[in-house]
Amino acid sequence: MSKISLAAVVRYCDRLLRTAQVQDYDRAANGLQVENRGAVIRIAAAVDATLATVRLAAAAKADLLLVHHGLFWGPAHPWTGKRHELLRCLIENDLAVYSSHLPLDAHPRLGNNARLCAALGLKKLRPFLHHHGQCIGFQAKANISRADLAGRLQRSTGTKPRLIPAGPQICRRIGVVSGGAGGDLKRAAEEGVDTFVTGEGPHWTYGLAEELGLNVLYGGHYATETFGVKALAAHLSARFGLPWTFLDHPTGL
Repeated sequence: MSKISLAAVVRYCDRLLRTAQVQDYDRAANGLQVENRGAVIRIAAAVDATLATVRLAAAAKADLLLVHHGLFWGPAHPWTGKRHELLRCLIENDLAVYSSHLPLDAHPRLGNNARLCAALGLKKLRPFLHHHGQCIGFQAKANISRADLAGRLQRSTGTKPRLIPAGPQICRRIGVVSGGAGGDLKRAAEEGVDTFVTGEGPHWTYGLAEELGLNVLYGGHYATETFGVKALAAHLSARFGLPWTFLDHPTGL
């Protein structure tokens, strides 16, 4: 079984994902969030870094957990209660955590949006939706019925999407941004798409979509963001000869 230094894997991920160059939310803390004793033998991938997924990674005997949503979105203290359980589980199981949020959304080959577009059969992708200094999504010209696109999305994610059928029945220009981009409907429409695929959005977006004449498909925040961590883990597995597993812990949201 291969044993690779954690530092080598982290350096490679940072270069591959352009971790230092891609702007993100201040608290995203992209990159290595928790180190281990310095070696990687088995990789686990999950959408979220939580006590539940850390326990699953420990049970899988992983020593590196790749996640899209990391540990530090708010104040990181105090380490008491469930936070102390999480810290203890990480240390006792020598588990490192590497997190990649917008860098993984935006990656042109391994990212959530690139892989979701591929799963939907969209080709000749162009950058879409400027966010934090860069485009994080993709758009494509198409000739797909709204019902067909909804079916493709359900088959891709395993989750029935929520549809706002406010645009044309035939989708000719589709924009894709995984996760919680529902609040960006107006900007999506301004970029010329007639159909917007994302994970989730607030209640008021239904009326806004009708006003904009925009189809919206909400595929689920979790469900649309499983693609990137899987692709990254598979890529690292091939690169370094390390086994990997996906830890499915769906939220239904």
